[in-house]
Amino acid sequence: MAYSAKIGPSILSSDLSCLGSECVRMMACGADYLHLDVMDGHFVPNITFGHPMVKCLRDSLGEDPFFDMHMMVSRPEQWVKPMAAAGANQYTFHLEATTNPGNLIKEIKESGMKVGLAIKPDTTVEELAPWANQIHMALVMTVEPGFGGQKFMEDMMPKVRWLRSMFPSLDIEVDGGVGPDTIHKCAEAGANMIVSGSAVIGSDDPRSVITLLRTAVADAIQKRSLDR
Repeated sequence: MAYSAKIGPSILSSDLSCLGSECVRMMACGADYLHLDVMDGHFVPNITFGHPMVKCLRDSLGEDPFFDMHMMVSRPEQWVKPMAAAGANQYTFHLEATTNPGNLIKEIKESGMKVGLAIKPDTTVEELAPWANQIHMALVMTVEPGFGGQKFMEDMMPKVRWLRSMFPSLDIEVDGGVGPDTIHKCAEAGANMIVSGSAVIGSDDPRSVITLLRTAVADAIQKRSLDR
């Protein structure tokens, strides 16, 4: 198995007036990557930030943090080059937001970024399947995208389980309502990239929460390898 446990705090849950220092704090607490939510007010109702903010963070933080861009935007093609220039490492777009995923995947790769492909709760996992061998990561949303603090949707776990069985070495990310109370369901289903916002960033001890999440995923990966 080529995949490993990775924990990515969702920085949108942090104090946005101290974004740079919050990113530093999360990395110091053991985060494997940073999950950055980009919302345009069209694809989802909320608005967050764009590539100028990403460039500021990259300039401030240096090369080390891996930026996983979750592009909740209605025209993902428009922002590939600006995000690559700003220092993004992975460009995760929504399948529902484009009519030509193949071209977009190619463009992202040519820009030097990894490719993530996300699906909303109402989108079937079979719609993602034709692209799974061309991407680096599949993101199964476990809430409706656009707002933090929603309740984890356990009925999304069969999607994760199906992806893991069909594409055993694919990075599979879950995002939304994931924390110590829900991590075991995600890990057992086969998710290995864990986005967690308030459960990590709002904790009094983010390091221990990140460790707990990573241990749960690593244990599930080990069990899966032994069961094969």
